[in-house]
Amino acid sequence: MAGPSMGDLPFLPYGRQSVDEEDIAAVAAVLRGDWLTQGPAVSAFERALAARVGAVDAVACANGTAALRLAYAALGIGPGDAVVVPSNTFLATASAARHAGAEVAFADVDPDSGLMGVAEAEAALARASRAGWRVRALAPVHYAGQTAPMDGLAALAQAEGLALVEDACHAIGTAYSSGGGEVPVGAGRPEVEAGSLTVFSFHPVKTIAAGEGGAVTGSDPALMARVRRLCNHGMTRTPEPGEGFADPDAALDAEGNANPWYYEMAEPGFNHRLSDIHAALVLSQLGRLDRFVERRARLMALYAERLAPLAPLVRPPALVPWCRPAWHLCAARIDFAAAGRTRAAVMAGLRALGVGTQVHYIPVHRQPYWRRRYGDLALPGAMSHYAQTLSLPLFPAMADTDVDRVAAALERVLS
Repeated sequence: MAGPSMGDLPFLPYGRQSVDEEDIAAVAAVLRGDWLTQGPAVSAFERALAARVGAVDAVACANGTAALRLAYAALGIGPGDAVVVPSNTFLATASAARHAGAEVAFADVDPDSGLMGVAEAEAALARASRAGWRVRALAPVHYAGQTAPMDGLAALAQAEGLALVEDACHAIGTAYSSGGGEVPVGAGRPEVEAGSLTVFSFHPVKTIAAGEGGAVTGSDPALMARVRRLCNHGMTRTPEPGEGFADPDAALDAEGNANPWYYEMAEPGFNHRLSDIHAALVLSQLGRLDRFVERRARLMALYAERLAPLAPLVRPPALVPWCRPAWHLCAARIDFAAAGRTRAAVMAGLRALGVGTQVHYIPVHRQPYWRRRYGDLALPGAMSHYAQTLSLPLFPAMADTDVDRVAAALERVLS
């Protein structure tokens, strides 16, 4: 394989947003309008997102971390509770639970796919039980665009009386097999009686971008109504059906109509709202989601072909059989020891050739805060996955020849 010519080739980051003139026009329309926040663009995006993923409702929020905080809060998770979180994830999946006051029962993952399965979740539950923790929820992470085994995890959650919080920040557009059909990520699992919510992120490197943004989706109207209240300070201007205002004398006029200025707060919430500026961008991007997913799938297929000659030193991401992924990351697996190169040296060599890379992720249980809190946990799958992973460039604007360029750069650096 010939090495790449440096020439005037642009630098390839591991991820990049794809913004077109329609996106810019959508944002400009908001800037020229009356509503920069709490306006119609947000509700339009929420309706479109709920329809796209098959959810009863969607609540847009400031980012994926805010979405996680809202989901945990809406499920009533707090001090005295615990949440099972795979160690192969971004910091937020665990830290949002801790901000709620809960403990985190870290689960191991499959070393090749990076996903938490049923066996890993059960082991984390057993460890939490020995610690005397009351586990309230499973928080599977759909890593790189592939889903955790949701049928098995939903069955485990239902059997143990646990809620389910799907961290789908990597997986907008992904679908998985269930009951002889396909379930879009975000539709939720209504059979989980303790509650089922899905969270998304629209950070610029994700499949669709808001600049910063996130969302919570679900299938239970009452639970989603609580998410919506918590997103906006816990306040409401309209009581739930069948319920009245707590202070009707202050709330209602002589004809029994709600006073236009009136609101009530039944519990403290957050200001996690998404602005109309961000909503306009991500709504425009949502209209191109299928095209983005298709292009990313094409690039991943090319990676599988182009990386094959580099085996066994380099292997493409391990595929799971139960889902049709909307790829967020090309998390290649590299045997750095066999290549006689450290990961840092490989990353530096690729950067010198104009190829950016990243590592997803340092196992969260190894972070200083969690080690001080829980000691040194033995999660060999997460550590094995971490030792071999390197995220290669993947974004829709890449040309087919860019994959050739990355593969050639890898061959040069590793040899």
